[in-house]
Amino acid sequence: MSVDLQSINSKLIHLILDTVFVVDADNQIRFVSDACESLLGYCADELIGTPITDYMHPEDLAITQSSIARVMSGQPHLDFRNRYIRKDGGIVYILWSARWSEEDKVRIGVARDVTALTQAEEELRYLAHHDPLTKLTNRSLFYDRLESGLSAAHRHKTFLALLFLDIDDFKRINDMHGHQVGDAVLCKVAARLLTCVRETDTVARMGGDEFIVLLTDIQSEDAVSMKVEEILNVMAEPLSADFNGLNMPSSSIGVAIYPADGEDAVSLLSNADSAMYRLKRRRSATNQTLVCDS
Repeated sequence: MSVDLQSINSKLIHLILDTVFVVDADNQIRFVSDACESLLGYCADELIGTPITDYMHPEDLAITQSSIARVMSGQPHLDFRNRYIRKDGGIVYILWSARWSEEDKVRIGVARDVTALTQAEEELRYLAHHDPLTKLTNRSLFYDRLESGLSAAHRHKTFLALLFLDIDDFKRINDMHGHQVGDAVLCKVAARLLTCVRETDTVARMGGDEFIVLLTDIQSEDAVSMKVEEILNVMAEPLSADFNGLNMPSSSIGVAIYPADGEDAVSLLSNADSAMYRLKRRRSATNQTLVCDS
């Protein structure tokens, strides 16, 4: 009994979980396997005869055109990623393996849905640079931004300020109300700090109950003092009823301004930290509320 290999190969293509596309030199889809429906939400009949570029994410169109040119020049592209728009409007991330068939004048591509993988990778990148509790910038990313900010301040002859904030007597909150409440207070502090800064500034959690604010492109030292006062006023606002009557703890803020208090990251961080601890010592000695030390 003879075997129709061509028929079997055609059926096998439709069994592949990845989607097989055949696209001509004018970007018209000439063939697509049945897996396209789970990938893009369209059945094969809806796609065949239409430009494949119609389904590409607009922001990825230019880089995709570059990949197409590469493939059509005879260089297979086996690890190209881009985004497509599904029929329902959703976005799918696709990993392509494609080559050009000179004999048939078509591109043959295999598309794999890597949306879940891409999202997992993005989450890992986010976690690598953000505090898992407050979602603020972490030490690693903060130091990078500080160095960039210092370079810009030096170049443009502007001021840069570090505000080192510590929550006073935070240990008492954990001891009396538990770490869950303590964590909630830390998140509230983070949220309030974010309301006080511009998008160009950075708020980071350095660890424990210590936070730092990086203010860039500051035009005067008076502007820094005004920002410190704004932060302290915001921090003094009562907590919501969810905290069962707990008062928002006071904060101590140490300030260091570039270039007067240091021209490098180490000096600025050290001076801001020292200023904050001087505040704490003076507050402990005088039992008075102090606003700022620089």
